[in-house]
Amino acid sequence: MAISTNDLAEGLAEAHGLTKIQAKAIVEDVLKSISQAASKGEEVSLNGFGKFKVQDRPERDGRNPSTGDTIKIAASKKLVFQPAKALKEAVNS
Repeated sequence: MAISTNDLAEGLAEAHGLTKIQAKAIVEDVLKSISQAASKGEEVSLNGFGKFKVQDRPERDGRNPSTGDTIKIAASKKLVFQPAKALKEAVNS
């Protein structure tokens, strides 16, 4: 089961006495801040939760699955998440 931004907002609203609209705005602002930092190549560290960071992927050779021809796959960046020790322990307990 996936948790949506609406689900996060509802939990935040209940926990802190906010309206769902206020809580959803907070959740969306947090996600927007993470996105903006990532687009600049910055690392976002959330203590006790983990880190979001951008990694460079170099250009590499690949294969076209339909023809089998060798193709060049362009260099790119990807956003990775590295969970904090506390989160890893919570997931594995």
